Amino acid sequence: MTNAPQVSAMHALPDGEAEISLVVRLPWEDVARLGQEAGRLATQMQRPVTLDEAVSYRLRSTRPPASHAKPSGEQPAAVSALPRITGTA
Repeated sequence: MTNAPQVSAMHALPDGEAEISLVVRLPWEDVARLGQEAGRLATQMQRPVTLDEAVSYRLRSTRPPASHAKPSGEQPAAVSALPRITGTA
């Protein structure tokens, strides 16, 4: 691994989620725990699971709901509903 700066890539996915590519340095003990998590998840899903999937699953299962997220079904206000600003800059 080099010390050159790495650029993280982020891509929007069709299902409304985002995919972020990054490099994380972990102690071997944490890598082993992720391997155990992947094994448990593979047994549960009855298919092979990558460490990436295990990390994603772990992040999704332990995060609290976002306080800024709107309840499903609620639509954001339309831009035309915003007050108009008159005058020149």
